[in-house]
Amino acid sequence: MSKRIAKVKELMKRELSELIQRDFSFPGVLVTINDVDMTPDFKHAHVFVGIIGDSGQKRRVVSELNAKHGAIQNKISRRVILKYTPVISFRSDDSIERGVKVVALMDQLEELCPPAVEVEGDDSTASIGPEK
Repeated sequence: MSKRIAKVKELMKRELSELIQRDFSFPGVLVTINDVDMTPDFKHAHVFVGIIGDSGQKRRVVSELNAKHGAIQNKISRRVILKYTPVISFRSDDSIERGVKVVALMDQLEELCPPAVEVEGDDSTASIGPEK
């Protein structure tokens, strides 16, 4: 990925986060912008939204953001000056929840299979070959 694409992605992520925090209200739900994936020509942007809430709330937040994507694009075009304002589509990102589940599974494994205990003071060494 080129430095320019990375900079534009980070700028879009920051501006979208600020815009959603300022202009939208989702009671009882925490909404974060986790990542922005843009095409190399900057004409399309897929915004990955992290939503902490139940599945119904997640669907409602994503559908509301997608329904208002035109207004969001209009506001972003005033803050991020590009040749083309990207067409924005929002998608739910469950990566944080998956990470929490993996950590919980690892904790369960540690409880079931405790790590091997190393015996201290055992200085016995094995030699290979004939003894002298």
